[in-house]
Amino acid sequence: MDKVDAVVIGAGVVGLAVGRALARRGLEALVLERETSIGTGVSARNSEVIHAGLYYPTDSLKARLCVSGRKLLYAHCMTHNVAHKRCGKLLVATGPEQLDSLRALAAKAAANGVDDLRWLTRSEAMALEPELECEAALLSPSTGIVDSHALMLSLQGDLEQGGGMLALCSTVQRLRQAVSGWELDVLADGLEMTLQAGLVINAAGLWAPGLAQQTAGLGAAHRPQAHYSKGNYFSLAGRAPFGRLIYPLPQTAGLGVHLTLDLAGQARFGPDVQWIEDVESPAQLDYQVDPVRSEVFYAAVRRYWPGLPDDSLQPAYSGVRPKINAASEPAADFRMDGPAIHGLPGLVNLLGIESPGLTSCLAIADEVLFRLDC
Repeated sequence: MDKVDAVVIGAGVVGLAVGRALARRGLEALVLERETSIGTGVSARNSEVIHAGLYYPTDSLKARLCVSGRKLLYAHCMTHNVAHKRCGKLLVATGPEQLDSLRALAAKAAANGVDDLRWLTRSEAMALEPELECEAALLSPSTGIVDSHALMLSLQGDLEQGGGMLALCSTVQRLRQAVSGWELDVLADGLEMTLQAGLVINAAGLWAPGLAQQTAGLGAAHRPQAHYSKGNYFSLAGRAPFGRLIYPLPQTAGLGVHLTLDLAGQARFGPDVQWIEDVESPAQLDYQVDPVRSEVFYAAVRRYWPGLPDDSLQPAYSGVRPKINAASEPAADFRMDGPAIHGLPGLVNLLGIESPGLTSCLAIADEVLFRLDC
């Protein structure tokens, strides 16, 4: 039986950040990934936005870890030459009836520690972005974009430089407590094996709730039901006339159909919110984008960009949010269930790590080590 100090399950941006932190702490860390390469799940199917921390309930993990994680992420990108841009964004009220909501959001952001927002009148916002239509806007200068794959490669590099290891094509099937930690049944390249680890961190993204279900001794309260909310993206044919990200006010399950830019200046719109029913496993998810959904996108985008040309949107890609709340329930906070919560030494389950998980990845890793007292 092979034995290591720590096993991290999942080589997305959060799993790699956790493995890196463990290796830098001097632990022999092994990151297991079921796919053939890193970051093919939630980490590869998002807007690649570095969030400032505006939206999340004050004192929530999402708010705290986003604000601290954003600072850590910008610093990491600078020291590791990860392509990124602090382009800023405009959060817009498209009518007078939204002004109170915009003011409330500004107050929430201030309570979360976001201290650089600037209120813009309609004329001030349109002076920055002439194609924009709005009643007022909040300028968030610390919002940015990042090359998420380059970020993950940099985290993998730090992991391996610190003595950690990455094992692809390795699926964890079950976990159980052992005399000195945990035993994991792993299917690796078609072969069954057992690993022993002192610490286990479940950072499996969409698969994390299912893995919690397969953890012996974990109480029912600590095994939440997985829910899936698909977000579709459309790309713009031609170059966008915006230099900043443009966001409408957030929706119940997402941040609305916003305009983001990649590092080459190409615009994409999304994600929308499409709750998925009757899916028992992430393996059953369909990532195809239905072109018919563009009708809703045109209507949503033209509230803040009336000049969006006809026939200019084309299906791009989709992602699925790893929800742990149903459509009818309030949005859940990050869950970082460690020994103080579930009572099992050496185990942390990271559940419902959706946006702003990319922004928060380095802060999440530090929080995991804190909860494991290592």
